[in-house]
Amino acid sequence: MQYETKFCLNCATALEWMVVAEDSGDVSRLRCPACGWTHWGNPTPVLAAVVENDQGQVLLARNAMWQPGMFGLITGFMEAGESPEAGIAREVLEETGLQTKALRLIGCWEFLRMNQVLIAYHVRVAGRPEDVRLSPELVEYQWKTAQDVLCWPSGTGYAMAEWVKSKGEPVRFGAFRPNNANPDPDPAKWPVNYWEEDARFVVAPRLG
Repeated sequence: MQYETKFCLNCATALEWMVVAEDSGDVSRLRCPACGWTHWGNPTPVLAAVVENDQGQVLLARNAMWQPGMFGLITGFMEAGESPEAGIAREVLEETGLQTKALRLIGCWEFLRMNQVLIAYHVRVAGRPEDVRLSPELVEYQWKTAQDVLCWPSGTGYAMAEWVKSKGEPVRFGAFRPNNANPDPDPAKWPVNYWEEDARFVVAPRLG
């Protein structure tokens, strides 16, 4: 559920839309007329895990709030005082009961509808496929191979696509919700546009 900020977090005065000069020019934001506090509306960091077992399978899980047939990656919020690496290892343990052996950063993507930035990791876990113990937030899981999995053209789906590509398999996209039309991936996101001068870099987006 999304909540709207209406009052100043410093003095509890009702916020108003006010135009103030910033580095980029005059900008209208929710601001406090009493103390000057600004509601920046910064995106919330969310951690995501492409969880792989020793059999080379990836773990997909269904949230209790989702309709049957909808499966996604293990995700969660960072806690204050922890690193992203510690946070995703904790989330994987809490949500699946599996211990993280090793991890690597895959990439970051925006999730505009929820005002979030997704930080995705490839996580290798110990244990057998049947050792999964889901938290109450999750109701169902499945293990998929890189050949079988369908990626979805948004946020965590692009992290899944990177994992499939790393396995040397063709990336296939499908709808996240069952029975929906299969949307095409955003051409700005997939395939990745690598910088021709150095393939370790991707081409930066054009601003303005």
